[in-house]
Formats: sequence, structure tokens, C-alpha cells
Amino acid sequence: MRRVFIAVFAGVMLASGAARAQSDLPRADTVVKPRAYVSLEPVPRGRTFEIAVVAEILAGFHINANKVLQDYLIPTSLDGELPKGFKVAEVRYPEGKLLKFDFSPEKLSVYEGTVTLRMKIEALADAPLGTVKLPLKLRYQACNDQACLPPVRKPVEVEFDVAAVGTKAVPVNQKIFR
Repeated sequence: MRRVFIAVFAGVMLASGAARAQSDLPRADTVVKPRAYVSLEPVPRGRTFEIAVVAEILAGFHINANKVLQDYLIPTSLDGELPKGFKVAEVRYPEGKLLKFDFSPEKLSVYEGTVTLRMKIEALADAPLGTVKLPLKLRYQACNDQACLPPVRKPVEVEFDVAAVGTKAVPVNQKIFR
């Protein structure tokens, strides 16, 4: 009888410790803070330009790279339903860092710290003139070395001006778009 009590008591203590550890974790949508930047100002109709989403990852956490090494992992991705007049030409993701974590027997390809994702977009001939807001979605799953949080689809919006064909475009945010 005493052994049963000790086993039950130990199980309850382990479960309460795990629950306490889970409650100490931040909300999944607060682990990554993305900011979007545009490469040209204004963006003339008929021109291709870039958008960079710079994502700051909370210290002690990582997110899976876009190219995951295991099928069960959720890759980081950037997409959006662009309004009429815009077309995605390409999305570029940096290489992940290969790191080993206690919870996995294999190395994982991850992003830590700050990571920049780039989207090349074409402003078509019928792109609306004036200020445009493009809604994007950053999808990621954040983990620390002991637990993974639920996957997130976080909205990221970029705003810029669209001008007529032939308008001189000035490169902006050059530290990001080197």
C-alpha cells in the first residue's frame, strides 16, 4: 500500500512540475517579432522589388528552418494572398543552423536570434497607384530545448507607395537589402 501511495505521489509531483514548466512558457505568438521592409520607394508599376521580413526570435528559443530535415517538423514559411496587381516571383529563405537538442536524437535545422526572409514581388501594370498594404503571413513553430509551442500563422503587413511606369525608384532599407 505504501509503494502505491509513493508511486501515485511521485506521478502527481512530476505532472505538476511539467504543468508548472508549461505555464512558464510564453504564448507562441509572442516568441517571434517580425517586421517587414520594402526595397524601393516608390515602387513603379512593371518593376520587381523585394520585401524582407526580419524576424527576431526570443532568446532561448528557435524556430525550424524552411528546409526541415525531418518530415514531422513544421517549416518556417512566408506567404500571402496578394491583392490584384501583384505577383510573387520568389521567396528566399536562409540556410538553417544545424543544432543538437536534448529532445531529439538527430540534429535539427533551425533559426535562432534574428533571421531575414525575402520575397521578390512584381508590381504588375494594373497595380493600384498610391499607398498599398500587402498582408503577409509568417508561419513558424517555436521551441526551446525542452518544449515546443503550438504552430503560429502571424500576420505581417508591409506598406509602400506604387507609382506610374517609368517613375524613378530609390533603393531604401539598404542595410537589409545588401
